[in-house]
Amino acid sequence: MKEKTLLQRIQSPGSAPKHKLGFYHVAGMLGVLVWIAFGVTNTVRAGSLSLAQTASSSTTESSTRYGLFGWLDHRSSYGQGVFPEPFLIDDSDLETNEARLDWLHTSRNDTHSEQVTAEVEKGFGLLTLEVEVPYERDVDAGSVTEGFANIDIGARYPIYQYVSSNGLIDSTFGLAAEVGIPTNSSISMNTEVVPKIFNDLRIGDHFTLQSIFGYSFLIGPGEDGGLTTFEYGFVFGYTIQHEQLPIPGLQQLIPMVELSGETALNHDDRGESSLTADVGFRANLKAIGRAQPRLGIAFVLPVNTTARNDAHWGVVTSLVFEY
Repeated sequence: MKEKTLLQRIQSPGSAPKHKLGFYHVAGMLGVLVWIAFGVTNTVRAGSLSLAQTASSSTTESSTRYGLFGWLDHRSSYGQGVFPEPFLIDDSDLETNEARLDWLHTSRNDTHSEQVTAEVEKGFGLLTLEVEVPYERDVDAGSVTEGFANIDIGARYPIYQYVSSNGLIDSTFGLAAEVGIPTNSSISMNTEVVPKIFNDLRIGDHFTLQSIFGYSFLIGPGEDGGLTTFEYGFVFGYTIQHEQLPIPGLQQLIPMVELSGETALNHDDRGESSLTADVGFRANLKAIGRAQPRLGIAFVLPVNTTARNDAHWGVVTSLVFEY
């Protein structure tokens, strides 16, 4: 923020009476002149200092910018492990080398579903590529349907970053895309394409908010072919460092709350929205050699009626290795 110099206006005294100037009059006038000169000198000096500080601040800020059109900022904490890995929401942080294994269980009366997902992420500069392989098993009143779901291939890249001068606010906007390749199993018949935008926001040393919005459309046969859906998600995190919670082997503890929603844009369910939440934590443990394990567990619950028709409750566990 540029500093503004406050200029003080000094009014000169009124015209003196028309009589002979005495010693005290001359001394008084000289004193006023000296005072004015001193004030002007200080004002000029303060103005010069302010301009120098402003120029220095501008130079420092411009020197931290890089990338296309200078939209990225070297001061950003994006890609430095500040943002926790989400449970149900797509990850949006830069990951250099990461592998994870998730297990999701949901249940509604005599219907329940199990999904195990293996994922690998690899960073190339600021570009993150990922591959997800999920296996799903659904049980509905004794009838079992299982098989590999779509194999998802995704990519994401930051586009614009803003970091406040004091580092309090750190925000990264980016673009992402995901393609789900069908495995032709009983639960995977359509190709899914999802372009996305995301934002990773850090406020202070503890609070983070990850937001992601996507437009999904299915390509293929069956009643779901051509279905388009608006998807969105928010991940709230509060990072507690080891110094504040000195548990042996624990580097960070991050309580998390997620909201995952989708709204159908066409077909018979047009306008119908489903919203699910999960509450849990992720524990980032101290590194074992080159690998740092990150454990997570969260309780899943429906927020609205549509989500409640799919599941009454659930639990998700996650094991992440950064290497």
